[in-house]
Amino acid sequence: MNDQLGLVFGALADPTRREILGSLLHDGSTSVPALTDEFPITRQAIAKHLTALTDAGLLEREPGRGREVRYRLRPDALEPAAAWIREADDAWASRLDRLKTSLESGPRAPSTNPS
Repeated sequence: MNDQLGLVFGALADPTRREILGSLLHDGSTSVPALTDEFPITRQAIAKHLTALTDAGLLEREPGRGREVRYRLRPDALEPAAAWIREADDAWASRLDRLKTSLESGPRAPSTNPS
């Protein structure tokens, strides 16, 4: 797993960050004050979550009105994580298929080992 993928999974591990991403999926973009109104945590905590999401490559900053900074999801930001999950799923499915085939082929006769 590369470092960027680790940052993405690390960012997604936090439930508040997942909720922030969910909000952005719905609203398109947001700001620290808007998230402070939405979540029962401090402005500083919101800023830290946004920094973690930005460092992971999931969000990008864009200028707003005046001093306001807006955040929006980066297109295809989750694709590397989704691709890794698909690969892991395919690997497990293959292993389970082999196990199923082995179990369905019935019991094997004990091997005789001449001594």
